[in-house]
Amino acid sequence: MAFETPKINYTGKIRGITLGTGPKAVTVGGATAYPFHLFEGTMPHPPRIAMEVYDHRPEEWAEAAIEPFKDVLDDPAAWAQKNVKEYGAELIVLQLASIDPNDMNRPAREAADIAKKVIDAVDVPVILWGVGSHEKDTEVLRIIAEESDGRNLTLGPIEEGDYKQIGAGALAYKHVAVASSPIDVNLAKQLNILLGNLGVPEDKIIIDPTTGPLGYGLEYTYSVMERDRMAALCQEDEKLQYPIICNVGSEVWKIKEAKISESDDPKLGDARERAIAMECVTAASLLLAGADILILRHPESVTRIKKMIKSLME
Repeated sequence: MAFETPKINYTGKIRGITLGTGPKAVTVGGATAYPFHLFEGTMPHPPRIAMEVYDHRPEEWAEAAIEPFKDVLDDPAAWAQKNVKEYGAELIVLQLASIDPNDMNRPAREAADIAKKVIDAVDVPVILWGVGSHEKDTEVLRIIAEESDGRNLTLGPIEEGDYKQIGAGALAYKHVAVASSPIDVNLAKQLNILLGNLGVPEDKIIIDPTTGPLGYGLEYTYSVMERDRMAALCQEDEKLQYPIICNVGSEVWKIKEAKISESDDPKLGDARERAIAMECVTAASLLLAGADILILRHPESVTRIKKMIKSLME
């Protein structure tokens, strides 16, 4: 008797969400089965890679992270163009790090002007990522949302403490909302419900489960994403049937194992390869858990993860 692979009967489907406009717009989601279970269902839109751009020159990055961008670190628009043209970024994430009230605390108007230059410099979708300060994120993201009316930007992270303000901006000016919750299935569902009650359309929400990197909470993020997908696909939970975005790069490269030099700790081995490997292991794990968009930093990580996605989709 021939062996027959057991198959799960999925009753749910992940919504397809489109980011950006024009010929380079990106659609994510749409899966009818667990990640890469192509023998059980379909993945009409493969996971996508976004690359980071910072709105000011990073001061504490590891040398391996600085080297690929050393000629553009003072020009976010040129940095974004380099990521697209040279490194194959399918989306750009502008990390609005300079608005942090505990750091540079750049005025909202200045930050919005920088964002506008980045948005206009590339033809791929742009994601704006705040710093988790409800007051400052709201102030900056609402200016950007209004001045980019109809560009279908993606705004985040939107949390329970600011969903009314930023969500209203996304709704009014037709942008996508990144619903961010702290590694918890129920909190993720609750925030999606709140955004829906506010009026944000179902095709304008993606989930940020909060990313824990390798050695610093990866297993928690993986578990929550896995449960999100189970509820969405097998239990028909419509409030969790959204694509997932994972902010991998900034989380991985800030940990000590990714930043410490080989001379400071020889037993850790080559610093560049170590950090890239940590970024890739984190990204690969989250792909298997259900990530639809991965935000990465190093071009070599982008190359390796794209190769993995292509292999799994084939």
